[in-house]
Amino acid sequence: MDTENFEWLVAKAIENLPEEFQERLENIDVVVADEPTPAQLRVLGGRRGETLLGLYEGVPLTRRSLGYGFVTPDKVTIFQRPIEARCKNDTRIIAEVQRVVRHEIAHHFGISDDRLRQLGRD
Repeated sequence: MDTENFEWLVAKAIENLPEEFQERLENIDVVVADEPTPAQLRVLGGRRGETLLGLYEGVPLTRRSLGYGFVTPDKVTIFQRPIEARCKNDTRIIAEVQRVVRHEIAHHFGISDDRLRQLGRD
C-alpha cells in the first residue's frame, strides 16, 4: 500500500474515534513512519519476538498537572511496514490500523497496556 493511502487510513481511524475522545486530542501529533527507529524500539525493552506497530510518546492526560503547558506536542507514530507485514490483505490492514490507533490514543488518555489487555482492547 502506498504511504498516502496508509496515512488516509490513519486519519480515518482518528475520525472514527468517539467524539468525546476527539474533543480531547489537543497538542498531539499523529504521524506515519515506515519503521521504528532504534531509539523507538528500545521501548520494547529487549523483548524478543515483539513488533512495534505504534508508539505513544508524551505525558498522558492523567499525569498532567495544572502547570502543564507550553510543551511540544505528544506524538503517536503508526508504523506502516510492521502493520503490513502482519496483515495478509487490505481488509486486515484497515482493521489493524484502527486497532493500533485506538491503542496508542488510549495511552494518551492514561490507559496502560495491562489495562487494555484486561479490557480486551489489545
